[in-house]
Amino acid sequence: MEPKIEISPITEWGLNLAYPLVIAGPCSAESEEQVLSAAHVLASDGRVKVFRAGVWKPRTRPGGFEGAGEKGLEWLKRVKDETGLIVTTEVAMPQHIELALKYGIDILWVGARTTTNPFLVEQLASALAGTNIPVLIKNPITPDLELWIGTIERLWRSGITRLVAVHRGFHPYERSRLRNIPKWELAIDLKSRIPSLPIICDPSHIAGTASMVSEIAQRSLDLSMDGLMVEVHPNPALALSDARQQLTPQAFLQMLSALTFHQSSSANNEFTDFLEQVRNKIDSIDQQIIELLANRMRLVEQIGEYKRNNNVTVFQLRRWEKILESRIECGKKLGLDEEYIKSLLQLVHKESIKKQAEILRGNRLTNGE
Repeated sequence: MEPKIEISPITEWGLNLAYPLVIAGPCSAESEEQVLSAAHVLASDGRVKVFRAGVWKPRTRPGGFEGAGEKGLEWLKRVKDETGLIVTTEVAMPQHIELALKYGIDILWVGARTTTNPFLVEQLASALAGTNIPVLIKNPITPDLELWIGTIERLWRSGITRLVAVHRGFHPYERSRLRNIPKWELAIDLKSRIPSLPIICDPSHIAGTASMVSEIAQRSLDLSMDGLMVEVHPNPALALSDARQQLTPQAFLQMLSALTFHQSSSANNEFTDFLEQVRNKIDSIDQQIIELLANRMRLVEQIGEYKRNNNVTVFQLRRWEKILESRIECGKKLGLDEEYIKSLLQLVHKESIKKQAEILRGNRLTNGE
């Protein structure tokens, strides 16, 4: 049985934070001038409360810029002292945690590569025990919800109750217009599993290009995420890492102004009544769908028994092709997405084949085969 993980609301962290949580700053701390330049512009606006910058950068291959290290922590401390912004950086080893705490870093984050490795996470959890410093946890590179939850659980068991999940997308197995595949359903499933856990979106890593960041950010807010973590650089063209996906401070602030931040509920009685009425209709339709699926399965069983008695194979390719073609065409006429209909049909067909195979196998067992 899973432990019931209770996360402290960010409004109770003692850091003067509020929903939505807005985090911004360069991918990497590259120089003192670069870091302070971005921080002062963001701080002057007032909407950004947390400044981010990586000082240790895990690279796929050696030889690239791997971060400024401890020197970068000095720059972040100066950001904190001069602007009043809360500062956060990524940690991947216990030594990183020790140094970050030494320089007064307010929030730590665990990157996607680290989340993928339970051994590393366990080391970080042990190093963090007794601190209860806030920690942001990015999803693992692969779409594995259990790995994500495992990292959250390990940190929570070490006494860290101030946690936030960061949805930054998953490595694509096929070419895509995005750097990482969102798979929004995993973030939604995570919220269902741990309702008290705030989840924010990193649209920079999902988008991969600056021109797509706004679209992804709005999509995440439409799905009720609790904030954004965006990469912002004074001169993205000169960035030493993730140059294509970083926004200038001015472009970022313009994006913030253009985004629609939704409320999770409304005090408007008319809105509440309307929502309740429509949801009741949806509940009724869902019940009918389930009843129709049950009726369909009973017919499938009849066909399975008939095939068994006449020694006919379970899978009929031409019949399946006809089903796909006719149902997809019907769905398109009704305004439904082709892939949506196809996915539903594949699920139903898979269960039908399974049921008929069970009937055929049962007959063989009865005959002593």
